[in-house]
Amino acid sequence: MGKIIVIYHSQQFGDTKALAGSLAEGAREAGAEVELIGTNERRVRLDEFLAADAVALGTPDYFSYLAGTMKSFFDDIYLWDKSGEPVKGKPAVLFFSHGGGGRVKEPFEYLARKFFEQLGETIESKRPTGDEAKERCQALGAKLAKKVEKKEIGI
Repeated sequence: MGKIIVIYHSQQFGDTKALAGSLAEGAREAGAEVELIGTNERRVRLDEFLAADAVALGTPDYFSYLAGTMKSFFDDIYLWDKSGEPVKGKPAVLFFSHGGGGRVKEPFEYLARKFFEQLGETIESKRPTGDEAKERCQALGAKLAKKVEKKEIGI
């Protein structure tokens, strides 16, 4: 069983948290061990990041950019990489929510490409988050879990 960490920021409306929960549900149903980390509650530690086989990243669109805590996560990875830690190359999926802008996709994918192997399309959800976006996240979580499982058994 592979381990996936779902790293996300969510506050006012809880849309990104709802997407993170759906993604985690899909990954668990596909057999992965999943940990959710809300970056507005705490930072991701290096040891827990290194212990994960894959990551899922979620952010709201704040002024056409990532939430500050998610940018801090990318800054942390950058510093870990510069210090020689093996942080590059994990499979990752991306999702975001917005209230009408939705322009965070480009900088989000740009930063993710620096460190991760993106699996699938970035999922976008305009507020209020509906069932269709949650179902897409659930399916993406299952896809990520299957990718990790295949890697573990050498397929």
